[in-house]
Amino acid sequence: MANQGLFSAAKSMKSVKLKFRIPYFTEWGQSLLVCGSEPTLGSWNVKKGLLLSPVHQDDQLIWTATISVPCQFSCGYRYYVVDDAKNVLRWEMGNERRLSIPHLLPEGHTLELHDLWQTGADALLFRSAFKDVIFCKNSTFNIDRPEAILHDELVQQESILVRFKICCPNVQEGTSVYVIGSSTKLGNWKVQDGLKLHYTGEYIWEAYCVIPRGDFPIRYKYCKYGKNGCFSLEVGSTRELSVNSSKSQSQYIFLSDGMLREMPWRGCGVAVPMFSVRSEDDIGVGEFLDLKLLVDWAVESGFHLVQLLPINDTSVHRMWWDSYPYSSLSVFALHPLYLRLQALSKNLPEDVKSEIRNAKERLDGKDVDYEATMATKLSIAKKVFMQEKDLILNSSSFHNFFSENEDWLKPYAAFCFLRDFFETSDHSQWGCFSNYSKDKLEKLVSKDALHYDTICFHYYNQFHLHLQLSEAAEYARAKGVVLKGDLPIGVDRNSVDTWVYPTLFRMNTSTGAPPDYFAKNGQNWGFPTYNWEEMSKDNYGWWRARLTQMGKYFTAYRIDHILGFFRIWELPDHAMTGLIGKFRPSIPLSQEELEREGIWDFDRLTRPYVRKEFLQENFGDSWILIAANFFKEYLDRYEFKEECNTEKKIAAKVHSCAEKSLLPESEDKIRCDLFDLLKNIVLIRDPEHDKSFYPRFNLEDTSSFRDLDDHSKNVLKRLYYDYYFHRQDKLWQQNALKTLPALLNSSDMLACGEDLGLIPACVHPVMQELGLIGLRIQRMPSEPDLEFGIPSQYSYMTVCAPSCHDCSTLRAWWEEDEERRHQFFKSVIGSDDLPPSQCVPDLAHLIIRQHIESPSMWAIFPLQDLLALKEEYMTRPATEETINDPTNPKHYWRYRVHVTMESLIKDKELKTTIKDLIQGSGRSYPHIGEAERQLSRETAALALGKQ
Repeated sequence: MANQGLFSAAKSMKSVKLKFRIPYFTEWGQSLLVCGSEPTLGSWNVKKGLLLSPVHQDDQLIWTATISVPCQFSCGYRYYVVDDAKNVLRWEMGNERRLSIPHLLPEGHTLELHDLWQTGADALLFRSAFKDVIFCKNSTFNIDRPEAILHDELVQQESILVRFKICCPNVQEGTSVYVIGSSTKLGNWKVQDGLKLHYTGEYIWEAYCVIPRGDFPIRYKYCKYGKNGCFSLEVGSTRELSVNSSKSQSQYIFLSDGMLREMPWRGCGVAVPMFSVRSEDDIGVGEFLDLKLLVDWAVESGFHLVQLLPINDTSVHRMWWDSYPYSSLSVFALHPLYLRLQALSKNLPEDVKSEIRNAKERLDGKDVDYEATMATKLSIAKKVFMQEKDLILNSSSFHNFFSENEDWLKPYAAFCFLRDFFETSDHSQWGCFSNYSKDKLEKLVSKDALHYDTICFHYYNQFHLHLQLSEAAEYARAKGVVLKGDLPIGVDRNSVDTWVYPTLFRMNTSTGAPPDYFAKNGQNWGFPTYNWEEMSKDNYGWWRARLTQMGKYFTAYRIDHILGFFRIWELPDHAMTGLIGKFRPSIPLSQEELEREGIWDFDRLTRPYVRKEFLQENFGDSWILIAANFFKEYLDRYEFKEECNTEKKIAAKVHSCAEKSLLPESEDKIRCDLFDLLKNIVLIRDPEHDKSFYPRFNLEDTSSFRDLDDHSKNVLKRLYYDYYFHRQDKLWQQNALKTLPALLNSSDMLACGEDLGLIPACVHPVMQELGLIGLRIQRMPSEPDLEFGIPSQYSYMTVCAPSCHDCSTLRAWWEEDEERRHQFFKSVIGSDDLPPSQCVPDLAHLIIRQHIESPSMWAIFPLQDLLALKEEYMTRPATEETINDPTNPKHYWRYRVHVTMESLIKDKELKTTIKDLIQGSGRSYPHIGEAERQLSRETAALALGKQ
């Protein structure tokens, strides 16, 4: 009998040559490398990857490399930019490339891969917002693999086999993709005779074509052609493929031509906080199931997206302070505030139904009553839980939910129990439970514990919140509406996450933002900053888990304060305001560097500069009293006493003096004046490295700086601008390229970054490289030389909006800032007339139209700004529509839309006005037929009316 193994081994030794080819411009010291899943390409170890060699060809820099691989070789691969030591500098975005060499490729022949670098923008259409929502109806094409071509056919015809490949997500039913070009094989530019491509899945269209050598170079383009004769040719320059005239040239070329170049997809959305939505069924606040009504209204108005603020549990203080949605108790748990009580059970007792009816009437106020609503919902939910706990907790659906979420669910329930038991979320006050351990956790959540029902109540709430939000999220997907969430930059320092993962946070610091449009004196959010070094040890597992959890409900998300992933504004934990901070990470000014420049007196520059005349100017005749209580004399100046040398100490002492009636003026004024004196410094000494210094933000505004000699002023001014605008760029770029990809690769959600404020030069190039969509607010332009943004000039990779939750609405801004209103009317509207004192519907219509017609991928409008299109909805004072005041750290987040979603759905006039704007702009909008509309109504009514 023949030795089958011998023949198999001989066969496996047959090989072909594989030539990689990709155009890409690098900088000095950079090279291109290909790395893949097989050992010949490094087994995904970039250090072992295959380096490519560059050659100039016309106006391109072409990188190539050739290797021998076994016949029928297959692998995944990706291109990387590396330095001389093969350290990764960047990599292409999107899905990994897949290669399978056709089994008919003869031994010894060469297959050329002509690839294009995959950008972040190319990868966007593979995100779930497009793949699973907007284009999901376009992905119903049958998979149809193109047929391979025999080698003998190529030899006989002296031809070259070319595989054309293009990515095209937006192909309507009944439409096909073709390639047409200068060869007869490509129809001589006639689409009817062109090469029809086959759909191979994942938006990819391919076809093989045998092209005679004499036809090269060929010029070609891709196009879409419908059964109804509708034809659209891709935009941009004609593509070209050249081959060497030598017959030794490869007879096999696989093209990967990237995306079909067509007018970029653009859509519109509406933004509203979950708590602001009002419906006929809610109890005092918007609820997850109300999203179905909001989605219906969005679809009928022409919107493809609904954007929310964070929806995680924020119950840290158990009072209205918890209305702040960005200070989460847990980054995984949903907020019980948004629970629909009527949906907890099909068998609610009559007394509970009566209680719900009374609560609806009592809490149906102009604004959210956070404390009353939370107390009512938890009280009623507890009664239903006690009735149905055995049924729910023993159900298979609950067991599935618990097993998928127990890693965060058990710590969350234990934390809530301990918070209530100790009457504080400050886990440092919890005695033996201050330090978290798994053993302690298991005892706390044990079925034998006396408080086990309390633990299970928190499980129960989270289970129902999950069910209700999942139902709303699935409804949005089915309707073609993207549900966009919000990823807060921080967590509360007294949270489940800081209790369970204390090493991931720098608990002696606080997060904020330097002075900007939102707050002239900076912001202090109170969150601890992140220990990125510790987080990197498990490849940012905590972040990846957060994004995975979000991806269960959302198909897009907003990254709050994306600048924090480049650098964060870090303040000491004893600070109350946001001015005296430093960026982390950042390269400080060293003592040696300053001394070389002739700067020596570090005490003078780092201590508050307080002279007698400053005290007299601030406190008048009472300056002696203030000096005696808060200062001690130091040389020819005054120095804060030890017991009041930080903002928190000052606030405590001022409050104590106020209680004793020792203050000559109001507590607020004295505190603010003392804070100003405390901030009168030029340099900040690093508390962890005493020979490192940071320039105080806006140091030229201080009297401490103004009293320096001219040499010191000039040196410090130069170093200030170097610190804030130059020396950090490379460091911040590297930091973002380490952290942000971990987020982006954790889920399929479409990511948008809030990039407002003081923007370093490195931010926008990194966002563009990673495919992150930026934010543009017209009255907060990113260009320093503009007073107002110009929507018609926004780049495609942006979300544009006339306002957002962190600033006043369009109406409120128009009324509150007369000077800028006049300037806007002149420069943006183009009128020298006196502007109206209110943002009337015609004016709102014009501004909204400007944004809808912009090139931005998304135009997303706060619901309040859309309501300004109709005078009927402008009766409420404009100032009451503002969601947040960034200058007030204790702002009450309680705005509620004054009209129900049911009423908005019935308002055909407003929906028509909005839809006409969208349809006339070239933006995409959901298509809905009358039958689908009626089915939507019936389904929503059935779901919301369940008892």
